[in-house]
Amino acid sequence: MATDYQNLFFDTVDQEHLCCAIADVKHQRGVQQKKQWLKKRISEGHVFRKLDARGKVFIEYAPLETAWVPILGEKYLYIYCFWVSGSYAGQGHGSALLDYCIKDARQRGKAGICVLSSKTKKPFLSEKTFLLKYGFQVVDQVAGGYELLALSFDGSTPRFSESVRQMHVESSILTIYYSVQCPYIAACIDEIQQYCQEASIPLRLIQVENLQQAKALPCVFNNFAVFYNHRFQTVQLLNENSLKKLLQKCT
Repeated sequence: MATDYQNLFFDTVDQEHLCCAIADVKHQRGVQQKKQWLKKRISEGHVFRKLDARGKVFIEYAPLETAWVPILGEKYLYIYCFWVSGSYAGQGHGSALLDYCIKDARQRGKAGICVLSSKTKKPFLSEKTFLLKYGFQVVDQVAGGYELLALSFDGSTPRFSESVRQMHVESSILTIYYSVQCPYIAACIDEIQQYCQEASIPLRLIQVENLQQAKALPCVFNNFAVFYNHRFQTVQLLNENSLKKLLQKCT
């Protein structure tokens, strides 16, 4: 098993590929947006660690206090994204990356690590069963089966912001909160905008542009959140086909 991992730093981000979006041309604008966002976060203790290979093998985490998610707690690390796929799965990379995160948290004197997950497997969220084997436990939950998992070192636990429990917005039209943290989002938003314009579907896009806005969101959020008919629907990134299915299910 190849075990040459590397962390991205301010002066290396521009030269390195983001392994979640390597070769697809349509995502390159999103890659550049993500790199600029990442360069601003690294000084806050944000970590993007990947296998030195052209594969989707990486973990991304940050101090919870500066993580752009509506989760509160002190001295925790928050895992944004944790991905091992394709031919690299089943080789121990997931364990190696999570072990690094745990060791890093202890060396920084953190109280633990937390991550957004769910009762049943959902796209774009970390797999609960794997995390439970490492001692993570469910410490908070909201409607829709979304759960906050935490590995506590000292008995303290993080929690969802009170705003998350709304899972509701005043507007009935299709409403999407998003950030530029994920390199897939730029193309995703373009496709959604084009389809909604062609199909005459009212659309409200709200870009999350700062930490304060992220901490006060009315739903669970990792970088994307969708509402329709007032109600929260999903954190899954949508393309035209998946959006059509969602709208059909909700009407």
